[in-house]
Amino acid sequence: MNGYEDLVKSIVTQQELIIGPVAIEEANKVPGLSVSSDGKSITLGGDGKVILEGLVNQYASLFGRVSVEVCKEAVMASASAVSKDLLPDILH
Repeated sequence: MNGYEDLVKSIVTQQELIIGPVAIEEANKVPGLSVSSDGKSITLGGDGKVILEGLVNQYASLFGRVSVEVCKEAVMASASAVSKDLLPDILH
């Protein structure tokens, strides 16, 4: 997996702990993102930064600011290869 896939997986996993399988359903609504039903396989079809931002916005549209904070925590806890300057603004 590349760095963005790692971050997406971390975010989906954290969201799943809070909202259950809805996390995967919502992730699969993001253009360019495909998450397997068990959450273990992530496929990005496009710009990772744009997809990551779309994922955070998807959760935020349903569950508000708390979801954004959960996403930020997931990203900060992840030992990702993506540097902070390559993250979407919503995750800063």
